[in-house]
Amino acid sequence: MSYIAVTALSHAGLVRDHNEDSLVVGPWTLSATETETPQTLVFPLGTPLVVAVADGLGGHPGGELASALIVRQLAQVGPLLDREETIREALGACNRAVYAAAARDPELTTMGTTVAGLVITPNRATTFNVGDSRVYVVVAHQLRQVSVDDSPPLTVGQRSTAIVTQTLGGHAEFTAVDPHVASAPLSEDARYLVCTDGLTDLVPPEMLGDILTEHEDGRAAFELWKAAMAAGGTDNVTLAVVRLGT
Repeated sequence: MSYIAVTALSHAGLVRDHNEDSLVVGPWTLSATETETPQTLVFPLGTPLVVAVADGLGGHPGGELASALIVRQLAQVGPLLDREETIREALGACNRAVYAAAARDPELTTMGTTVAGLVITPNRATTFNVGDSRVYVVVAHQLRQVSVDDSPPLTVGQRSTAIVTQTLGGHAEFTAVDPHVASAPLSEDARYLVCTDGLTDLVPPEMLGDILTEHEDGRAAFELWKAAMAAGGTDNVTLAVVRLGT
C-alpha cells in the first residue's frame, strides 16, 4: 500500500528569541516550539493530505498567533482540499480569519503570516503559497522551485529587508490575496521540501538539492537545518521533507 512520509522540524535559529513559525502535517500542528530532532509521520495515500509551513511576519505584532491560526485552520479543512479551487477558497478563508482575529484585539492590528505547502491526493500534488515561504520538488536529482515568491529576489546570505508583497493579514485594512496554486501528477520518484525563508535566505538552492539527493528523510531534514545554522541561523527555520513510499 502506498503511503506518504513527512519528516519535519521547527527551530528558532540562533538569533531570534522565539519561534514565530508554525507547521501543519495532516491533522497534526506545531506552533511556537523548538526542536533540533526531525519527527517523521506516515499517512496512507488516499484522503487529501496537507503539509504546510506558516511564517509569522517579523516586525508585526502577533506573528506566532497568525501562523498558528493558519495551520490550525488548514488542519481542519485539509481532508476537503481535493481541487485547486478548494485550496484557493481555503486560503481566502485563512486570510479573512487573520483579519478577524486582529480586529478583536487592537494590539494585533497588522499581524500576518506567509504560508506555503502542498496537498497530496492519490494522483496529484498541488502546491500553494502566499508570501515568500517556499515549496521545492526534487526529481531525477534535480531541484526545482514550484512556489512563486511574493517578494523581490535576494542574494544568498542577504537578510530580507524588502516588504513581502502578499501575505495573509499584515495590513491595517482588509486586503484580499491571490494565492499561487499549481498541480502536477504525483510522481513516485519525487521528494518535496516545504520551508520558511529562514532556510532559503541562507542556504543556496544547489546545497538544498545536494542534501536532499544525498540523504534519507531524517538525515536530510537535520542537514538542512544544520546548514542554516552554519550560515548564521538568523531567522526561524521550519521545514518538511515529503515523499511517496510503497
